[in-house]
Amino acid sequence: MKKLYQKNELTFAILWIAAYVVLFSLSDGLSEATGIPKLFTMFLSIAMAVVLIGFIRQNSLKTYYGLCGVRGSMKNYLYFLPLILLSTCNLWNGLAMPGNLLKALPAIVTMTMAGLLEELIFRGLLFKAMSKENPKAAIIVSSLTFGMGHIVNLLNGAPVPDTLLQIAYATAIGYLFIVIFLKSGSIVPCIIAHCVINGTSAFGRSAGTWGDILSALALVIIPVGYALWLQRKGAEHAA
Repeated sequence: MKKLYQKNELTFAILWIAAYVVLFSLSDGLSEATGIPKLFTMFLSIAMAVVLIGFIRQNSLKTYYGLCGVRGSMKNYLYFLPLILLSTCNLWNGLAMPGNLLKALPAIVTMTMAGLLEELIFRGLLFKAMSKENPKAAIIVSSLTFGMGHIVNLLNGAPVPDTLLQIAYATAIGYLFIVIFLKSGSIVPCIIAHCVINGTSAFGRSAGTWGDILSALALVIIPVGYALWLQRKGAEHAA
């Protein structure tokens, strides 16, 4: 794995993305056969996280990939209050407990671990590999790739309108996460927010079609507005 990384970072990143998508899809299918959604995917997600973080640690890449503290004062980032607000998005319409919490546990763990993996893969591996050649293109591609990656939900039976909304706000949030990484030098706030958003998805209550549309709109406006503020106003403080 180290030799491949040293030979070509971008190829390394693309292979991780492919492995993530394919292996998660296969393990989801196997899990459904057991009657317990995400059962095998839970163990797979944990294993992939351990392998990837272990690789980063062993090769002294923690700072390079942002597994470190935030650079500068928290005040320079508005104390991440907009990020905290986004983290609660699944609870905006109220709390709904799963009918069988124990049976839902593998899905909750998997979604939480997916947040960690997606940050390390999309904001870490892919973005860092691409930004060496063209930083602006790297921001666009990483954001769009992350957003479009949610199209796989259609294969799991998700409604088309819901998936399109998810792609839109996932792209916006992905853009914000990249800006935070760039300005703070740390991917940790993004990992925490992403894990909370994913982990609480099992407890969210739908507000109906128009309520979901308004929530999706807020999930586009808030991250894009915050990202633009960080780029234009926060840049002078976060350097």
